[in-house]
Amino acid sequence: MRAAALVTGGKDSALALYRSIRQGFEVVDLVTMMPQRSDSWMFHYPNTHMADLFAEAVDIQLVKAETSGIRDIELADLRQVLAQLSVDAVVSGCISSQYQKERIDRVCRELGLKHITPLWHEDPLKLLKEMIELKMETIVVGVYAYGFASEWLGRKLDNTAMNELIELNKRFQVSLVGEGGEYETLVLDAVFFKKRIEVIETEKIWQGDSGYLLVKKAALVNKRRIHVGRG
Repeated sequence: MRAAALVTGGKDSALALYRSIRQGFEVVDLVTMMPQRSDSWMFHYPNTHMADLFAEAVDIQLVKAETSGIRDIELADLRQVLAQLSVDAVVSGCISSQYQKERIDRVCRELGLKHITPLWHEDPLKLLKEMIELKMETIVVGVYAYGFASEWLGRKLDNTAMNELIELNKRFQVSLVGEGGEYETLVLDAVFFKKRIEVIETEKIWQGDSGYLLVKKAALVNKRRIHVGRG
């Protein structure tokens, strides 16, 4: 089945893409919606320009489109993009957001497409552990909830960060996977990447108690090959 995957460059869409490929779907297009405002109800905002390198890294064609970011209007923007693709299904990284899933369901239903949600209703902690075990090189590029500090920007999601997220969840009810918009991520490498993304220059944008990491310069680099010698 030919599919288009909605990607942001973040961890959830990257894991959903990986799982859909493993499940046998032929992912022929990546789709990135680029909201023109930071408070989009549906779509990831920081560093959407990195989708180009993400697509090159996984070697799948990218389709980009701007969206107003205005509630409901952005759905019409998504529908217009998907209607132009020659696919049978759409993959998304929805985990628990009924708002997002219902609206993508609706768009897919109108277009006669199947909505594939490989991560839907899975345990957030289990998903975080899976990402770490898969050695997905992921950094935090946006924090928008009480309990986070600017030091989180640029930080890798590893076991130490996961344990701190667990504490933030206990103290402030921060979603472990940030699906409520508490934090945003960027994946630099994963097992299905043909090349990895190297961040060269960044700038922290911090206002009040939230902010994001703007990637100003990045490049694709070859992944190191492990040579196994004969014993």
